[in-house]
Amino acid sequence: MSTRETLPPTAAAPPGARPISPRSAGLRYGALFGPAVFGVTAAGVALPDVASALDATPSAVAWVLTAHALALGVGTALFGRLADSRGLRTSLLLGSLVLAVGAAVCLFAPNLPVLVAGRFVLAAGSGAMTSVAVTLSASVAPADRPKVLAGFGATMAVFSASATLAGGVFTEWVTWRVALILPALSLLAVPLCLRPAAARAASGRPLDLPGAVLLTVAASSFLLLIQASALDLSTALVVGLAVVLPASIAVLVVRVRAVPASFVPRWLITDSLFLRAAGTGIGVYAGLFAAMYTVPQILVDEHGLSVLAVGLWLLPGAVVGAVLSRLAGRLPVTSGGPVLIAVIACVMAVTLAVSLGSENAVLPVVGASLGFAAFAATQVVSTGLMGAHVEPALRGGATGLLNLAFFVGGGVGSATAGALAKSASLYTTLGIVAGFPLIAAALALTLTRRGARADG
Repeated sequence: MSTRETLPPTAAAPPGARPISPRSAGLRYGALFGPAVFGVTAAGVALPDVASALDATPSAVAWVLTAHALALGVGTALFGRLADSRGLRTSLLLGSLVLAVGAAVCLFAPNLPVLVAGRFVLAAGSGAMTSVAVTLSASVAPADRPKVLAGFGATMAVFSASATLAGGVFTEWVTWRVALILPALSLLAVPLCLRPAAARAASGRPLDLPGAVLLTVAASSFLLLIQASALDLSTALVVGLAVVLPASIAVLVVRVRAVPASFVPRWLITDSLFLRAAGTGIGVYAGLFAAMYTVPQILVDEHGLSVLAVGLWLLPGAVVGAVLSRLAGRLPVTSGGPVLIAVIACVMAVTLAVSLGSENAVLPVVGASLGFAAFAATQVVSTGLMGAHVEPALRGGATGLLNLAFFVGGGVGSATAGALAKSASLYTTLGIVAGFPLIAAALALTLTRRGARADG
């Protein structure tokens, strides 16, 4: 569903105001998106302190991450559709309010249930930041898109690779509560993104709240089911979720067919490029989340490193990710970009698989670092593809649903790693989850013009 570009080069500037350069725009949008990755990785480091401070069990504390994963994916899709309907500026401002409220609740939560609720609200607001950042990046004119995406991806890679270190620093030197609200750092970038957000007109289309509720129920049920063992869910709850999941999907499918302006557009879920991009991102996110579940444990349990040391070991991935994501932004999104994702994901898969028999610290670290690079490159390329493929009035919803799929993939990866780790060694787990980036590498090649012709 391609269309001609009708947007200004970067963002419309008021009379007398200096236009935002493509490089500056990319850095701004990356700073708006980047802190979202702290919500899982940095917060995961703080969980032992959370359990101790609130007198909770490890399985109960896992809800701190699960609630965030649920709300982040759904919030991205919901605020993406809101941006299409009411405008990016409205979505950005409302999301900022939600993010700030969630952060405040987390800072002063007296017990675990209130903390989990605060994390849910926080993640929903973080999803708004993610959605707006991706939509803005996809909405620039083709001539400026390579520079914008290069800065966007490089900034995200730095945030991704530094997440563990940031979590460790704030947990050990300040308080675990600060480690849990690091996604609120996106608020610092909001004033820098208001002008370009205001330049994008709203479509005025209805939001379809019933469709949004159905999608939320389906996604939440699925993520809870795949993490049932880690969360120690009761048998009755698991059975209930197993009934709710297919029922909500069935009703959602009927609604998609019956309602022209449904929350999940019919044209989108039948669009070949969207489905292939979603599959690629799911594989990359699943591989990264699985690696980030496993690698820190290997470094701490098997090699006796501290949390801060783990963060320092993973920090060089920021450099690799920044360089490769900048390269991805400068490559054509229908040829060189997908090939770069395929190469990174394939090398990541091989590195993780080889570490199965080596039991050393270097290979897992290299594999995780390549995961950071694959994450950033996938966001850059998928954003560029959607920007060129989807008409401006529908980009917010399309990119929001695409990122929802990515985050669900991340949940699948961490849940798979957690389930495997109960009956296998951490190195064995790492070798098995290497299949996720390998699948992503194969799907990435279908995003090229040649791959698309082969599919046809």
